[in-house]
Amino acid sequence: MVLEKYKQKRNFTSTPEPAGDLTLAAERAKGAKPEKGLFFCVQKHLASHLHYDFRLEHKGVLLSWAVPKGPSLDPKTKRLAMHVEDHPFEYGTFEGVIPSGYGAGIVMLWDQGTWTPETDDVDASLKKGDLKFTLDGYKLKGSWVLVRTSGGYGGRGGGDSRSWLLIKHRDDWAGDVDITEFAPRSVKSDGEFEDILAADNPDVWVSNRPAEGGAAGEMLATIIERAAALKAGRPVDRKSAAKSGTATPKRKTAATKQSKPATTRTAKKPAAKTAAQPRQSAKKARA
Repeated sequence: MVLEKYKQKRNFTSTPEPAGDLTLAAERAKGAKPEKGLFFCVQKHLASHLHYDFRLEHKGVLLSWAVPKGPSLDPKTKRLAMHVEDHPFEYGTFEGVIPSGYGAGIVMLWDQGTWTPETDDVDASLKKGDLKFTLDGYKLKGSWVLVRTSGGYGGRGGGDSRSWLLIKHRDDWAGDVDITEFAPRSVKSDGEFEDILAADNPDVWVSNRPAEGGAAGEMLATIIERAAALKAGRPVDRKSAAKSGTATPKRKTAATKQSKPATTRTAKKPAAKTAAQPRQSAKKARA
C-alpha cells in the first residue's frame, strides 16, 4: 500500500505532519512529466540527532533519504544517505514542530525546487542503485548521483541495502563551500530553528526532550532558551550562540571568496503545493 510505512510510524492526532492524500498521490503520479522537472526538497531536521532529509518526487510520493551531515557541493565528499520510508507529496512544504513520537523535534524546509532524472527509467536506476539527476533548487543545483552501497557500517545489504551515498558531480555548481553553514536558513520562513519553535510553543518539551545529551542535546537546549526569549519579545544574541557551536554560523570566509561554484539564493516565498519552477542561476548567495 502507498505510504503504508509512513502512516504506521505516526499518530496523526498528535503530530502536525500531513497524513497523506492518496488521491493527490495518484493524480501527481498520473500527471508527472519527469522531463519537465519533478518536485524535490531538503528538510533540516533536529530530532535525536541533526540530519537533512533529502526527498525526490516519484510516482506521486517523495522518495526519502536521511543525510546525517547534509549535502556537500564538493565532488570529493561522499555523504551517507540512509533510505527511509516514502513520504506524502504534501510533506514537501512542511515546516514546524513535531511534539512527540516518531521524529519528534523541529523541521525546517531548508531547500526546494525541481529535479530532472538523467535516465529514461528511474525505477531501473533505483533497482540498480545508481540514480543520476539534476537539481534546480534555491541552494542545490546541477548534477548529482545517489549510489547504493553494500550495506555500510559493516552491513551486507547488497541490493536491499538502505545505505546510499549522495555525491555532487563536477560542474559549475560544485565547490568547496559548506552549503549547510553558508546558507543555514529556511527557504519558507527565512528563519532558523529557534524562530520556528518560537512561532509554535517553546515549552512543548518541559520533559522528554527529543535530544538530551551530546551535540544535538546542547543545540536543542540553546534553541529552546532562545525561542522562549523570542516568544517573550526579549533580545537574543545569535552571534554568541554561533560561537558556542549551538547554532549554525552565517558564513565562512572561504564562502565569500567563492564565485560561480556553490552560489545559491534563498527565496522568501517558494512555491507551495506544486513543483517549484526552475530559477536562473544567482551570482551571489544569501545565507
